Amino acid sequence: MRKPSAGAPSSMAMLSTLIRQLDAWLQPAALTDYAPNGLQVEGRAEVTHLVTGVTASQRFLERALAAGADALLVHHGYFWKGEPAPIVGMKGRRIATLLRADVSLLAYHLPLDVHPEFGNNVRLGQVLCLPPSRPVTLAGLEGLGRESALAVPERLPDFAVRVARGLEREPLVVAGGDHPVQRVIWCTGGGQDFIHQAAALGADTYISGEISERTTHAARELGVHYLCAGHHATERYGVQALGAALAEHLGVAHTYVEVDNPA
Repeated sequence: MRKPSAGAPSSMAMLSTLIRQLDAWLQPAALTDYAPNGLQVEGRAEVTHLVTGVTASQRFLERALAAGADALLVHHGYFWKGEPAPIVGMKGRRIATLLRADVSLLAYHLPLDVHPEFGNNVRLGQVLCLPPSRPVTLAGLEGLGRESALAVPERLPDFAVRVARGLEREPLVVAGGDHPVQRVIWCTGGGQDFIHQAAALGADTYISGEISERTTHAARELGVHYLCAGHHATERYGVQALGAALAEHLGVAHTYVEVDNPA
């Protein structure tokens, strides 16, 4: 699925300008992350068409190049902490694809999760039509979670329908009791273990992207409803919002490329 921004580009932007704008908005130097944030693979100096996506997989690269990308912007890029350093195998093929096409790859991980306007967490709350949320500090990082209070409590099955409609996928639901849903905390992606912090903060319901075996027991024993809504599904929206803002600010074309992922 491709979602281009309306209208043709009115201008092009220099790659250096694009990087400066992203760094100004996201402030990556202020965070310690699991991978380098910013430019990861350098391509041509001029950008007229920016393509965004969640993860820089080979399928995403091929679809983005077919759409005419000059530069790619993703949430999950390369060079993660602890992974093997050699540029071989799958990693080698991905990077070779970018170098042959002379297309840049930019990636922002935690800076895109926590951002108060473009962040995955704040955008997820909007997609689920939750009341305006406030940032929650998880693992010592403000905004890694968000919190919202429903004006009218909802039955857990009804709330699960809300999540399914917003994300276009059924969440896996673990009931933490028979209470209604009212005070909700969430963390997109692989934040399942923050359920303990959410419970300590008074949440009756917690949403994240992944679930572990231990999460089921934690939800039941903590008395917190848990909804596993998909790592990919919960992290689609920040990069789209960021790409659209860059397109408007710099006058370049923007296309979001969706690569379905059930996880």
